[in-house]
Amino acid sequence: MSPDIAFGVIVPVKSPAFAKSRLGGLGDDVRRDLAAAFAADTVAAALRTERVAVVLAVTDDHRLARELVTLGAEVLPDGTTDDLNRTLVQAAAELIRRAPMLHLAALCADLPALRSEDLGRALSQAPAAGMGFVADTDRIGTTLLTASTLEHFRPGFGGHSRSVHLARGAQEIEAGDVPGLRRDVDTPSDLAAALGLGIGPLTSRVAADLF
Repeated sequence: MSPDIAFGVIVPVKSPAFAKSRLGGLGDDVRRDLAAAFAADTVAAALRTERVAVVLAVTDDHRLARELVTLGAEVLPDGTTDDLNRTLVQAAAELIRRAPMLHLAALCADLPALRSEDLGRALSQAPAAGMGFVADTDRIGTTLLTASTLEHFRPGFGGHSRSVHLARGAQEIEAGDVPGLRRDVDTPSDLAAALGLGIGPLTSRVAADLF
């Protein structure tokens, strides 16, 4: 891919009040704080990434929105649909309206071990035309989806999204060793694995006394 190509990265962020239910055994306050910290650390890493021109977070949580704006992200309210993929398409349309020359990327918000150099490596290997994606650690889901145009952007996040994206013609981006980009966190064991990789400062602060 040409080094001149830049991306607008969309990060859909579910309200921490409802997010990460499988972390509820750690305590409801901890669950909420972790969900917010995951999102903030993910956005911060994306903002530091070469090739990323803008990060657009989609959330209805006003407190978290203010924090993400402080980090440097743009924020779009998420109040029109409960369908994640439809939300992503609507956000992508708005992003392209603002910056029509950018390529698109959708990035999961629960990647506290994400490193900007790993995201940059994946974006540099994204296909110049059509869709590309990075699978999660289990090779079942998807943590990053790229598209060269809005017309090519056909997200299929949800159960078995790796298979869905392959069926939609997306090219799998191997990107070498990028464990933090693949390590999404849904459960305490996922969090322990992320801690082993090294996590962002906000998640580290919340998780300091958990393990």
